[in-house]
Amino acid sequence: MRLRNIPGADEVIQNCDWVIKEPVEKKAKWNTIFGNDNPIHIEVGMGKGQFITEMAKRNPQVNYIGIERYTSVLLRAVQKREQLPTEEALPNLLYLCIDASELPEIFAKDEVAKIYLNFSDPWPKDRHAKRRLPSKEFLARYDQILVPDGKVEFKTDNRGLFDFALEQREIAGWNLDGCTFDLHHDENMNEGNVMTEYEEKFSSMGNPIYKMIISR
Repeated sequence: MRLRNIPGADEVIQNCDWVIKEPVEKKAKWNTIFGNDNPIHIEVGMGKGQFITEMAKRNPQVNYIGIERYTSVLLRAVQKREQLPTEEALPNLLYLCIDASELPEIFAKDEVAKIYLNFSDPWPKDRHAKRRLPSKEFLARYDQILVPDGKVEFKTDNRGLFDFALEQREIAGWNLDGCTFDLHHDENMNEGNVMTEYEEKFSSMGNPIYKMIISR
């Protein structure tokens, strides 16, 4: 995926208090960073942040960390958050600018309660399968940081990627707690659903949205 470089993005992210620097040093200390013992939910590949921002608004009793690899994308999330009114300060939302492969170096075992994967890059070439966020290789990384009853929720409009995710889940031995091939027409699975920017776009085009919830 090629992204346009935005001049000054690196500097803005470096100077933003919402973006945690040197996150490896925060391993096993994230509740201290937030100042409470609330459960921690992370979104890997948060994009422009619409999903995780809305989740943080709805659930002040949960701490959220949005993870985005590209400063040019994270910049958009920061800019949108800066426009929120003061009463929506969201002290329960922080960001990391890292690659998802680094998760076990940044979070300790049992430190994360839930992981969201929304409209992840499909990496369509077979030789890049290990880079796909629902791959068995990434599931092994998630297993290193999740609490015993922790969950991974995955949404996509890409049927090929969804079939791959279901296959990888079975190979890795994870439990399938929920699954739908048409989220917006599944009353149970769609309850409380928060849409991402991509989800709004693709569903408006009539594309079905696929979702699975898995646990160990």
